[in-house]
Amino acid sequence: MKFEGTDSYVATDDLTIAVNAAVTLERPLLVKGEPGTGKTELARQVAAGLGLRMIEWNIKSTTKAQQGLYEYDAVSRLRDSQLGDERVNDVRNYIRKGKLWQAFEADEKVVLLIDEIDKADIEFPNDLLQELDKMEFHVYETGETIKARQRPIVVITSNNEKELPDAFLRRCFFHYIRFPDPDTLRQIVEVHHPGLKEGLLTTALTQFYELREQPGLKKKPSTSEVLDWLKLLLAEDMTADDLKRDGVNALPKLHGALLKNEQDVHLFERLAFMARRERR
Repeated sequence: MKFEGTDSYVATDDLTIAVNAAVTLERPLLVKGEPGTGKTELARQVAAGLGLRMIEWNIKSTTKAQQGLYEYDAVSRLRDSQLGDERVNDVRNYIRKGKLWQAFEADEKVVLLIDEIDKADIEFPNDLLQELDKMEFHVYETGETIKARQRPIVVITSNNEKELPDAFLRRCFFHYIRFPDPDTLRQIVEVHHPGLKEGLLTTALTQFYELREQPGLKKKPSTSEVLDWLKLLLAEDMTADDLKRDGVNALPKLHGALLKNEQDVHLFERLAFMARRERR
């Protein structure tokens, strides 16, 4: 079982090595990187490339580790007991299986995505240490132990909003997805927008990297945002000449797809103002 990328996802050599190393070691693959660099999509493409089903657990600030195992609905059981419902005689009727349980009980190997783990409480990773390490957990209400029939391929993503505990990191294989270089980004664009005219692509990517490298930028535009921007340029039927700037307008055309806060827009407006003053 070896991941080599897919037709719809450009995986660099170091990324494919990381995925295959995690699969070989049977360790969770912890993927970090800027938002929009394809961390979540990686798990989907690993599943597609290996022909496996994917189970996705999206983490929120209120998510608890226990929810990934199971939840016991004591309130519903109490209500049913008051109504004389016979379901109350079997506690299993009130246990909702979490994403880890679903992955563990699958007859076939699956890909389990734990998406944006850093959104949760700092104790969240520690609360999953044993379950991810031993691939089993105990259900106290029924007295049974749930063991993984097939050890799932676990992909965990993080946007680095919080530091993860050392004990958790020690159990993972780590990979940081760097922002793609121009050649790799061209390959990514070709997958999503095949046949883009060379002049337009060169001009657009030149402006994009100039924008990303601007000192003082609060939020650098990501891969997903440049793809959205190119989609808009195509929809507007723009050419390389349409993107040319006159030297006093620092903002690229349709910049709302790239700049996502007012501080960055104001930064380029100030640059444009200073350029106009120098030309006088």
